[in-house]
Amino acid sequence: MTDAPIPAQRPRGIRLLTAGLMLLASHLAFAHDAIPRLPNGKPDFSGIWQTLTPADDDLEPHAARKDAPPSAGVIEGKFIPYLPQALAQKKKNFEARETADPRTKGWTLGVPRGIYYPEPFQIFQRPRDLKLVFQFGHTVRTIHTNQTEHPDVIGDLLSGDSRGRWDGDTLVVDARNFTDQTWLDRAGNFHSSDLHVVERWTYLDANTVEYKATLEDPQVYSRPWTLGVILHRHREKDFQLIEDYRFTLDFDQYYPPKRDKN
Repeated sequence: MTDAPIPAQRPRGIRLLTAGLMLLASHLAFAHDAIPRLPNGKPDFSGIWQTLTPADDDLEPHAARKDAPPSAGVIEGKFIPYLPQALAQKKKNFEARETADPRTKGWTLGVPRGIYYPEPFQIFQRPRDLKLVFQFGHTVRTIHTNQTEHPDVIGDLLSGDSRGRWDGDTLVVDARNFTDQTWLDRAGNFHSSDLHVVERWTYLDANTVEYKATLEDPQVYSRPWTLGVILHRHREKDFQLIEDYRFTLDFDQYYPPKRDKN
């Protein structure tokens, strides 16, 4: 009587590798299905978002100072690659930051500053575009996702002109046609009207988004550079944006009419 052959077993290392790959595939499939999507299958970024980083105080690493807590910064490579003349202007901006920052006038924050400013913003999304409504000044920014190009002729805009496309599940936004009247943070980091921004919006899970922005401006920077922050979805009951029309405060005593307090 001949013994039946014993089935060959794969080496333990290969079995562990196979199990690991199957677990990874399962995790990726879960992550793919867990993020909210539009009926067309694209990720849906609708909701109210806010970052917890102190990026708006200063994008670069800095020690504690009276008007800002310490921070390791949010820039890849740590520091903005300013051209010499632009660096001198940045230092002037820093010295005058208490009054020169456009934020203190209640102006539109611009791109990318509006994303990491420490107030919430809300996204309304449909297949053709995303509308970003910011609590600060209730500024509205449109990101077109209908495969249209930047207009040939357009004036300089505080929030620029934004055109988005999809790279898998990542929203890639090309923004240009900016004015030079916005800053990047409260420390005086700035740009010219030649600013070109490429944003990447990627879900990490159903309530967390990784936001990256690469900035290019040959009038101010020696090369393109990238910043990154994490955005968190607000899930508090009845959470909503609150009017923050800071630019009207100087007229508050006149309009709307005040009742006699006596």
